[in-house]
Amino acid sequence: MTEIQEITKALIKFRNDRDWEQFHDSKNLATAISIEAAELNELFLWKSVEDSEKVDITKIKNELADIFSFCFLLAEKHKLNIKDIVLDKIKLNGEKYPVEKAKGTSKKYNEL
Repeated sequence: MTEIQEITKALIKFRNDRDWEQFHDSKNLATAISIEAAELNELFLWKSVEDSEKVDITKIKNELADIFSFCFLLAEKHKLNIKDIVLDKIKLNGEKYPVEKAKGTSKKYNEL
């Protein structure tokens, strides 16, 4: 069993023990991801770049865990292989952002 499968299995057990699957439709899982991402952003809100690097790491870990958890559950719901979809997206981004054009710049692919 991979680490991702182990995590997903633990999440499903946690969810099922509480009879929460009924609430985990695609819309609500996607909304939960967005809300948890907003909570992560809130940790950095109104801080300078320097101060943002000093945010409590435990708070960052907790928000990231929430985001990852809902992402894993949404992927599982749609039978998506997390490793495959991430590696596929890296490949696609490599085509959109070739090193020779994108290195050192934050321009979007259509501006390179």
